[in-house]
Amino acid sequence: MLKLKQIRLEKNLSVPQLVDLSGVPRRTIQDIEKRGDCMVSNLSKIAKALNVSLDDLWEPDEAGD
Repeated sequence: MLKLKQIRLEKNLSVPQLVDLSGVPRRTIQDIEKRGDCMVSNLSKIAKALNVSLDDLWEPDEAGD
């Protein structure tokens, strides 16, 4: 599961601000935060915009994945 929303809020960024920083469409970011998954290409753009690694955005599920 991705912890995008948690990191975005920790950095005091709104969805529109993250859209501007990452170039990822607003609806896509909203869908990622809701579903907890996305394409690696979008996740890479978001990680770069948030100045975090891809690993930082990932939270293993309870099964240890």
